[in-house]
Amino acid sequence: MLMESEARIITEDGEVFCGSFFGAEREKVLELVFNTSMVGYQEILSDPSYTDQAVVMTYPLIGNYGMANDDYETRRPSIGAMIVHEYNDEPSNFRSERTLADVMKEYDITGVCGIDTRRLNRMIRDRGSRRALITGSNMSVEEAIRMIKETPVPTDAVSRVSCREIREFVPAKPRFHVVAIDCGMKENIARSLVERSCRVSIVPWNTSYEKIKGMRPDGLFISNGPGDPRDVFPTIETVKKFLGEIPVFGICLGHQIISLAYGAEIYKLKFGHRGGNHPVKELATGKIEITSQNHSYAVNPESLKNTPLSVERINILDNTVEGVGCERDKVFSVQYHPESAPGPRDSAFLFDRFLDMM
Repeated sequence: MLMESEARIITEDGEVFCGSFFGAEREKVLELVFNTSMVGYQEILSDPSYTDQAVVMTYPLIGNYGMANDDYETRRPSIGAMIVHEYNDEPSNFRSERTLADVMKEYDITGVCGIDTRRLNRMIRDRGSRRALITGSNMSVEEAIRMIKETPVPTDAVSRVSCREIREFVPAKPRFHVVAIDCGMKENIARSLVERSCRVSIVPWNTSYEKIKGMRPDGLFISNGPGDPRDVFPTIETVKKFLGEIPVFGICLGHQIISLAYGAEIYKLKFGHRGGNHPVKELATGKIEITSQNHSYAVNPESLKNTPLSVERINILDNTVEGVGCERDKVFSVQYHPESAPGPRDSAFLFDRFLDMM
């Protein structure tokens, strides 16, 4: 039986939500965001892009199919917290090895259940993503707001989740060598490239141009990751030097880094895109892809006019830029996740496009 203790979520504008802890019972100041996926909570929990964020799940029941060893996106989850309406600690799934709460305790991930997630999600939708304190104490709202204001917004998330040394994935008969810059890379990206006979060398986020060039890659991949892309200046500078030299492909944060490397600008969305059913339109063909997304920032389309990049895809829901490309330099990127396990596989062909370029 899961033993629960009281938890409170106090937002930066004074809203209070009362529930119970599951997972780690730790006080934290985090950014509240929501995810609309109906399944895939394990992939969400283990996606490094959620570092320093408390993810509010809109689907009401979480934990019911447990945690399977083969479904992690990283082996050391770094999400700040998971907030759910109802948590199930007795999963029914023949693949399940552990409960969600057990995994969250191991990696110091705070969980809160039993709150009105519909009200909380509507608040985020209407007012935007906001910071909040998760606590078990009875401190006043005024004291909580002061603590939130005094806690600095982290700028080092990518350096905390990136690998420390080079990792290699080698298929039986490698065709191409891809160097992937790890800004918080999901495991399924490496799997998707290896399935296509690519040897993948995953390097830390701040690896220099000279070191990567010495590895003689056929293509460069820039991964997803957490936080503001403007905080990863070394990666932007490295990517700049590769533009026009070898094919470059970026996903999510990698898409934003490529745009910044070309001189474009980015901005923060009101509440971001997080879910498994975002419709994206390819402008050249009119084709619609149903995509899986997780990001807070977007590329400013006006700023692209002064760069060689062209807009290739837009989000149908809000017309934000979902893909850019430069045919001359053999560079392209997408804001969504073509490798994503929780979402559909409409966009897996993008990895084949990268191979064609190489």
